[in-house]
Amino acid sequence: MQTLELGWDFFQNEILGMGWLNRLIGVLLNTIGLDTSSRIGGSVQFFLYDTIKIMVLLGVLILIISYIQSYFPPERTKKILGRFHGIWANILAALLGTVTPFCSCSSIPLFIGFTSAGLPLGVTFSFLISSPMVDLGSLVLLMSIFGWKVAIVYVVLGLVIAVVGGTLIEKMHLEDQVEEFIRKGNSVDVPQEELLFKDRMRYAWEQVVSTARKVAPYVLVGVGIGALIHNWIPEHLIVKALGTGNPFGVIIATIAGVPMYADIFGTIPIAEALLAKGAMLGVVLSFMMGVTTLSLPSMIMLKKAVKPKLLGIFVAICTIGIIIVGYFFNAFQYLLV
Repeated sequence: MQTLELGWDFFQNEILGMGWLNRLIGVLLNTIGLDTSSRIGGSVQFFLYDTIKIMVLLGVLILIISYIQSYFPPERTKKILGRFHGIWANILAALLGTVTPFCSCSSIPLFIGFTSAGLPLGVTFSFLISSPMVDLGSLVLLMSIFGWKVAIVYVVLGLVIAVVGGTLIEKMHLEDQVEEFIRKGNSVDVPQEELLFKDRMRYAWEQVVSTARKVAPYVLVGVGIGALIHNWIPEHLIVKALGTGNPFGVIIATIAGVPMYADIFGTIPIAEALLAKGAMLGVVLSFMMGVTTLSLPSMIMLKKAVKPKLLGIFVAICTIGIIIVGYFFNAFQYLLV
């Protein structure tokens, strides 16, 4: 058992966490005369290490996920979801959301396509919630920073929000709250060509390049903010605002995430720095969920597809779910970290 624990710690810290890379960057910076124990040196080390680590993990994850996704083009996904009914359809839609685009703005076009194709509204919303919140990339990245317990519980609770949220929307019978041009849209079934291995790999690599170009600016901004928090903002200020002394920290973090737009790759460095400074686990995870699921740009896009009532219900369900999850993580942080 001890051997397994040592093996897992090595995998988490050195393979996923790339601890060796952090040490190497530290040695190189000290060699050229930059003291990594200083604020400036520490910020540079944090920025270089987190940027390289996230972009490398990003490339590997997208390659794997996109290869899997090549088996689930929209038409095939629609057919699979169409075979299930009730809560099982919501569960499957939430699970399929884990192998689709990494941000809410990329998920909305698929949501519109599924809704136009006649899939139940609640099922499409389960997909819309889970896709940006709990993709497979979030599982691996969270594991590399916060450990496997936090990563698994985060993904499970995110899927629960997606399933419960979609089910509630279905029970409310809000189909008339979808814009008419979507409700009356037609979906054309196109025969799916069976791809060869090389075709799937080509598609996966194209997704790696495309996604990396899109998310790189957000990763750089996120890591920059994380470096600033990590080395320049006094710890007592973070603890006072987002630590155990503030019972409203989860609510503040969730609301603060809404005006921002980033995917999970851009928010993780900020969450990592906040946690290191003394913020509660539930607070930083609520911030991540708020940014990835309820960002203002994605809500503007969704507003073109649904009417205000449905949009408000969607935002309310997600916000309440995220806040509950945040307080759950705060309550059980001592067991998970």
